Amino acid sequence: MLFCYGTLQFDAVLMALLGRIPKRVSASAPGYRAAALEDRVYPGLVIGGAADAASGVVLTDLSREEWRILDAFEDDRYDLREVLLSDGASGWAYVWPAGGVRAEDWDAAEFEARHLPTYAARCARLAPKLASGQPKGE
Repeated sequence: MLFCYGTLQFDAVLMALLGRIPKRVSASAPGYRAAALEDRVYPGLVIGGAADAASGVVLTDLSREEWRILDAFEDDRYDLREVLLSDGASGWAYVWPAGGVRAEDWDAAEFEARHLPTYAARCARLAPKLASGQPKGE
């Protein structure tokens, strides 16, 4: 199970990268927040305060190939870690280790309104490289 708190919550991004929308359920990760990052339109999952809980979705039916594609897609600075979810289950999440974290949380509605079409188009351009095992480069 992959906990998605940022751009991978959007159908257009998943379709561009995977060619389908995996099954998913709403979830949150207590003690974390989806932080806005400097000079990036996507967020980073960082440890927050006791009252924080990053909201998102858990993708429940990813194939091994889809996992490989998403792992190749994610920024090299992310760490894939197991996180505890609010329902007591655990899931894997791409956690932002440090650096370039802004004080405010990432705004999914703003991303959708201002960046989603361009971002999804970029994902669609990268998808063939990722699927064939090439580095994403850019």
